[in-house]
Amino acid sequence: MSAGDATPQTLDEKVNAAHIRVPARGNRKLEKLIDAVNADVELKAWWHAAAVNAERLEMSDHSWVHIQIVTNIGLRLARLLFRRGVVPSVVKDHGLTERDAEVVIAAAALFHCVGMSIHRADHEQFSLFLTADKLPKLLAGIYEDPTKAIICSEASHAIISHRSRGAPFTIEGSIVRVADALDMAKGRSRADKLLPNIHSVSSYAIESVEIKPGEEKAVRIEIDMSNSAGIYQVDEGLGTKLRGTPLAEHVEVIARIDAEHEARILNVFKI
Repeated sequence: MSAGDATPQTLDEKVNAAHIRVPARGNRKLEKLIDAVNADVELKAWWHAAAVNAERLEMSDHSWVHIQIVTNIGLRLARLLFRRGVVPSVVKDHGLTERDAEVVIAAAALFHCVGMSIHRADHEQFSLFLTADKLPKLLAGIYEDPTKAIICSEASHAIISHRSRGAPFTIEGSIVRVADALDMAKGRSRADKLLPNIHSVSSYAIESVEIKPGEEKAVRIEIDMSNSAGIYQVDEGLGTKLRGTPLAEHVEVIARIDAEHEARILNVFKI
């Protein structure tokens, strides 16, 4: 919904407000998946329930807005990486295509935190539980087995790998893990008040995140911070998600602090 639209009031209105948009760039399989997702009221209801539980716990946003952002970031990362010769795991190991890798990444991003609709604790495993039933149905008519089973398995690996100690060993899983961490910019809380926790304070310090082609590495992530509180989000959030993954050698992170009111402990933080 645009900022000028009235805030939906009923449950049906809130659920139906969710509408995912991604740049498919001619990927018909991805387009069909997104169309199926946008037509699925049950999945959108899970996103709504996840958002409500996040609000109950005074956490950052876990609504469909977060889902859309993570999906778009994942596809942006994937296309920059593939353009520089990084081979997706489904291509290397299953003989599929880069377009299929985009479907895996999008599917995992769309489902990565639906388990929050059940509980925060172990929500990644609950996400797998819900995905196992729903994703094959959404992919019906797009893929046939055994390819459909492979897409579901690889997406499920990416989903479980976004948890704290997920240790992804695929390119696609690593992309989703990092994409989730990159929804960190100011306003991730997307609320009127600053929540009283380090995650909210740190996120509020992140002014902008830009993902661009790198020079020495395939991807360069530039982060502007208004104060040094943002370092927690960059290092503990993004850094923890990036280190030790197959993406670590392909991504550089530069975080700059522009804070005239602070004592200058450091101006630039790199991963």
